[in-house]
Amino acid sequence: MILSSIPLSPALYLDPGSGSIVLQMILAAILGAGVIIRSQWSKIKRLFGVKPAEDDDSGDGGDNGDN
Repeated sequence: MILSSIPLSPALYLDPGSGSIVLQMILAAILGAGVIIRSQWSKIKRLFGVKPAEDDDSGDGGDNGDN
């Protein structure tokens, strides 16, 4: 009863379509941040002082010949 007496402006109305767009924006921001972090991961590690691991290049491409 008390809430129904408070006048709400039309700008405060959210329909299901608006909620869906807000959800899509949140998901896009999270996924976009993941893509940026993944693409810049080596630079981020260097920023915090982590040295890149050296690869063991034995020349056989990882195949040990047990096929």
